[in-house]
Amino acid sequence: MLRLERIGKIYPTGEVLRDVTWEVKAGDRIGLVGVNGAGKSTQMRIIAGLEEPSSGQVVKQGAPRIVYLQQEFDVDPRRTVRQELFQAFGEAAEVLNRQSEVEEAMGGEAAAADPELLNRLIEELGNLQSRFEALHGYELDARIDKLLPTIGFTPEGAELRVGDYSGGWQMRIALGKILLQEPDLLLLDEPTNHLDVETIQWLEDYLIGQTVPLVVISHDRAFLDRVCNQIVETERGVSRSYLGNYSQHLEQKALEREAGQAAFERQQKELASQQAYIDRFRASATRSTQAKSREKLLDKVERIEAPMEGVSGPRFQFPPAPRSGRQVAMIDNLTHSYGERILFLGASLEVERGDRIAFVGPNGAGKSTLLRLVMGLEQPEEGHAGLGEHHVVAGYFEQNQAEALDLSRRVVDTLFEAVPDWTQTQVRSLLGNFGFSNDTVFKEVGQLSGGEKARLALALMLLTPCNLLVLDEPTNHLDIPAKQMLEDALMAYDGAALLVSHDRYFISRVANRIVELRDGELVLYRGDYAYFQEKKREEAGEAETRREEQRRLDKREANRTKQQQRKSARRGASEPEGASEGETPQESPSTRRSRGKVA
Repeated sequence: MLRLERIGKIYPTGEVLRDVTWEVKAGDRIGLVGVNGAGKSTQMRIIAGLEEPSSGQVVKQGAPRIVYLQQEFDVDPRRTVRQELFQAFGEAAEVLNRQSEVEEAMGGEAAAADPELLNRLIEELGNLQSRFEALHGYELDARIDKLLPTIGFTPEGAELRVGDYSGGWQMRIALGKILLQEPDLLLLDEPTNHLDVETIQWLEDYLIGQTVPLVVISHDRAFLDRVCNQIVETERGVSRSYLGNYSQHLEQKALEREAGQAAFERQQKELASQQAYIDRFRASATRSTQAKSREKLLDKVERIEAPMEGVSGPRFQFPPAPRSGRQVAMIDNLTHSYGERILFLGASLEVERGDRIAFVGPNGAGKSTLLRLVMGLEQPEEGHAGLGEHHVVAGYFEQNQAEALDLSRRVVDTLFEAVPDWTQTQVRSLLGNFGFSNDTVFKEVGQLSGGEKARLALALMLLTPCNLLVLDEPTNHLDIPAKQMLEDALMAYDGAALLVSHDRYFISRVANRIVELRDGELVLYRGDYAYFQEKKREEAGEAETRREEQRRLDKREANRTKQQQRKSARRGASEPEGASEGETPQESPSTRRSRGKVA
């Protein structure tokens, strides 16, 4: 369907891609991976035709319809869901939008006061309706009706405004617009950003079930494992393709590196042996000819390059955690609301030293609010939420933490202020782990993007000694190596941690307790994420068993009711007309005579 051949891309700031070659075939679900700045989005934009490569070419079979869902969903919160989905139809949508404007103008004061204007509007409306019919516009609504249940909407829900829905549901609308365009190739850039786990799982199931070839950029390793059947990794401008999902690609990569290292070492040993022979006999009267011959052969040998090392950089360790009391945080009989919505109703939880608790639940359940209550940044309506009383020192990272940075200070100086005894090499190594390299470390903070500011704020917070880490979505804006670095550091951390994250892989590695926010309560699962998932499956199975039993009882009761109704109907049919309840029907003379004969 499509092939990238020897793609290179150079910007004024430097080379991003040097040798990128891979292809998309029918049935492919390809994950593009690599560190931030590796050129993943650049490749996507080149495929979509939004940028031209500096070298190489994109070869396409025919004229495939390529549709690109970027990180920011292109939806208008003022439109209804149906109106927004209709925007996928291009000219038909433009005609319909103009038709609405004309109809509104026809009912306005200007048209009422100006007959000529009204006539022009009527004429334009007629032309628009004719054009809409020519574009088969009325058939397009039927396509939307068919799509709605696929993306989780009811016909009634489609009449609500886009702005009435959460970001996860708006993502479904944006995806629906793409699907209505009937693409031959689907490009998705970080589609799981800001989605809760339930919506991510819905998206995974949907993408696995559909048949359109897919290329996706994601740092969500669990998503890449479930969805992708091929991984393309870009390192230092060079791409490499691996069959299988993300975890399988890691296994293949490790085997390749091991085999490559062995081949490199064997060749180096052989080259050294040949060079030693040449050096020894170059001046020999009897063997100099043979030595020169070997030297010529040695010059022609194609050298095996040493395997490329990873680019994850040095590891990070938290400062030693000061000793605290056993109880580091306490939530007791907490009741709290957000507007009209009750978030917590008598919720309780005790956090002890060594706990690494991940809070899970849908967007809007109150996870971030709970962290703010524990930190004392919000006051509960009833009950208590706060830190422990004995030597608890908390480090807090929230999603808007970057707003507190000094915008006039350089990146490197911002970190030096927190660790004045570090060398510049140490500071720059840590900054490199968080995606800052080369001249970026000397930029003023105010020149950074939102994601870069968030990474800097996280790095700064993690350098402060504390015995309780309170982290709200710490992996947002981190690439996979940076996530792995943070995971390793948290697993070695000897303090406690309270975590909110939608990254299931991150939670699986780090958390040793899971707390689900459910119906105003905090439900504690005393195990890791795998234990939590197992218990949830058990609960779902038990709930299904109860539902099945209830369905069986309901069916039995319905059958009993039907039987009683049939019996009543038969009794009613056997009674002569006019007989009332409780009366014995009068026998006819002929009946009496027949009874007498039998007797």
